[in-house]
Amino acid sequence: MYSVCVREHMMIAHSFRGEVFGRAQRLHGATYVVDVEFRRRELDADSIVVDIGRAGEELKAIVAALNYRNLDDVPEFSGRNTTTEFLAKVIFDRLAASVHAGKLGDGARGIEALRVTLHESHVAWAAYENKL
Repeated sequence: MYSVCVREHMMIAHSFRGEVFGRAQRLHGATYVVDVEFRRRELDADSIVVDIGRAGEELKAIVAALNYRNLDDVPEFSGRNTTTEFLAKVIFDRLAASVHAGKLGDGARGIEALRVTLHESHVAWAAYENKL
C-alpha cells in the first residue's frame, strides 16, 4: 500500500456527560494535531497517491469548520460526547465525502482507505480508519 499524509491542527472547547469523564464533564479546551493518511495499492496516472496540496487544503477547510468552536453548541453534535475518537470519525466522514465528490481530483477516486489520527498530546491520541 502506498500512502501520503497531511497534517493540520485545531483548537476546540467542549464538555462531556458521564461519570467516566471525571473533571472533563466541565467545559474545557483541547488542541489537536490532525493527521490524515491516504492509502492506495497502485499510484494514479501521475504516479501519486493524491495531490498533496489539494489534500492539505481540503483537510484545512474541514478542520476550519470545527476550529475555535465550542462543540457543545454545534447542533449536529447535540446529545453526543465529542470525544477524540468521535471527532476522528467526523473528519474521516467529511474527507471521504470530499474524495467521492472529486474535490481532491479525479485521480484521488482511486484512494482505497483513509486513516485520521487526532493527537491530543504527545502521549495520547485516537484514530479512525476505514476503506472508502
